[in-house]
Amino acid sequence: MSRDWLIAQFANGGPGDNGTGQTTRADQGDHVLNPGLQTSTPIKPAAVLMPVVDRDDELSVILTLRTDNLASHPGQVSFPGGHIEPEDEDPEDAALRETEEEVGLARSHVRVLGRLAPYLTRTGYEVIPVIGLVSLPFDIEPDPGEVAEVFEVPLGFLLDPANHQRHSRIYQGSRRYYYAMPYGDHYIWGATAGMIVNLYEFLGELEA
Repeated sequence: MSRDWLIAQFANGGPGDNGTGQTTRADQGDHVLNPGLQTSTPIKPAAVLMPVVDRDDELSVILTLRTDNLASHPGQVSFPGGHIEPEDEDPEDAALRETEEEVGLARSHVRVLGRLAPYLTRTGYEVIPVIGLVSLPFDIEPDPGEVAEVFEVPLGFLLDPANHQRHSRIYQGSRRYYYAMPYGDHYIWGATAGMIVNLYEFLGELEA
């Protein structure tokens, strides 16, 4: 998988873009593995950046480990991102702004390639994943109040279906299923892993 190949796959903006810069709807989210799952309301719009780093030997993806003191998803692995604010021009603007705030990655180093379809979480976030190609060199300055660690995972590892595990646990009296992708000391799971699986399915369909 090369940089140019990845760029070509998002030539039309990706499955979350209808070609006019507007977000398309799709049946993607935590409920896909859990039919009948009730989602918290009201729905909260959010965006994350899936930052793909263009290194000489391979493409890799930047992920963050959230601090343990956060009210939402403490101690979990996630993409940089957050709420779409009224002042944000679009989901891409929100994802780039949140990435700058959380990890200090300047938007001037990010080439936006496109969007995946929105991912609806059990907690009521409708998250728009924005795919961005990150050019070298770049600086990282994590916000210590939000980010405990910034690390990279090879894109090839994340897109290998052999690494897409399905786990479950009992939550509020019901068994809930989710994707997990353990990588070294890091446990990538939940919505983050689900969005990676959606990226794999999109790129896999194009290869087929």
